[in-house]
Amino acid sequence: MDKLLIRGGRELRGEVFISGAKNAALPELCAALLTDEPVVLNNVPRLQDVSTMLKLVRNMGVSAERDANYKDGGTVRLNAAELTRPEAPYELVKTMRASVLALGPLLARFGHAKVSLPGGCAIGSRPVDQHIKGLQAMGAEIVVEHGYMVARLPAGRTRLKGACILTDMVTVTGTENFLMAAALAEGETLLENAAQEPEIVDLAEMLIRMGAKIEGHGTSHIRIQGVEKLHGCEHTVVADRIEAGTFMCAVAATGGDALLRNARGDHLDAVIDKLRDAGCNVTSEKGGVRIASKGPAYEHLKAQSFSTTEYPGFPTDMQAQFMALNVIARGASVVTETIFENRFMHVNEMVRLGAHIHVDGKVAMVEGVQQLSGATVMATDLRASASLVIAGLVAEGETLVDRIYHLDRGYDRMEAKLRGLGADIERLTAAAAA
Repeated sequence: MDKLLIRGGRELRGEVFISGAKNAALPELCAALLTDEPVVLNNVPRLQDVSTMLKLVRNMGVSAERDANYKDGGTVRLNAAELTRPEAPYELVKTMRASVLALGPLLARFGHAKVSLPGGCAIGSRPVDQHIKGLQAMGAEIVVEHGYMVARLPAGRTRLKGACILTDMVTVTGTENFLMAAALAEGETLLENAAQEPEIVDLAEMLIRMGAKIEGHGTSHIRIQGVEKLHGCEHTVVADRIEAGTFMCAVAATGGDALLRNARGDHLDAVIDKLRDAGCNVTSEKGGVRIASKGPAYEHLKAQSFSTTEYPGFPTDMQAQFMALNVIARGASVVTETIFENRFMHVNEMVRLGAHIHVDGKVAMVEGVQQLSGATVMATDLRASASLVIAGLVAEGETLVDRIYHLDRGYDRMEAKLRGLGADIERLTAAAAA
């Protein structure tokens, strides 16, 4: 099992390319299932979850090829004309919750689908009942049996039907599933309480390029007029705002100065506002976003309290990384997690590095310390992994981050990018780390 060895104390300076967003690439790979024509996706990140999704669609009979010459943003070419097996088996999706995104497209195009209940990070309940209720409102018959969602159209129907779908909660993957399913449905579908994330907007723009009729994406009310057929397209995956925010926190924590090429500042308003309040200088530049800090965090940055909420609020996917900054900033802060119930699992590992954190239910109280000390820590989920890397970058001595397979699910060559900014970090393979 690979580990990351970090020798802390170096400022991060220079330029780093922000890859395409995992949370846009995964639904967009599934959107290719909606057509029998070729789809080309550019700026696709090299992530474990992307590799898993490619294995999944290939198992269905889809042609899915990566360009061999990969530098910053890679290209994937897909063709689902010969898709013969509309199924997502457990053995392929047990590590990835995004597998549920195959349900809507398969059901919409083929009239039936069998998709395993998803796996992924153990950060709390992410139930699929909203997906099932929404697709049932569109006329699907769905049962859950033997760990699978088995869906089909009623006898005599060849297409899903438009419906008004009001979810009990804001659900990103639910909104994405409904968008894809409604694109081929008969009549009009109205999504109420829809997620507003940039990744939703990016998926909708791809579907529109394929011939879908969608209005209101980026708001809580999305209207889709179904069409009989979608065609192929070429689309570039939007930059990963969570990767950008992670690097912003890393640069701020080390007292550095870096240009994040390809980053979109308008997708990170809530995080950038907190970074500015902390004392960082964040500016949009041609081709990216620059962040600069005047020096060591404890001397120049003020801890910031925040509460996670749905977009455009402070993202839950940035909670752990910003907490790593608060840990070594001046003063006390209160971090409230409202999205997932188990998203403080990084706290105990940060305490091993010398952090002062007390957790009471959904609230973490953080008292900044002047210095962390290196130790061996264990990653528990994707964003917790990133937070421990940030803490290791500022800790005195060596920090060894174990179980970084979580990190590889959502960050494209993170250690290589950090080395390019001046970090002393290396990947230890299973043999080398033994």
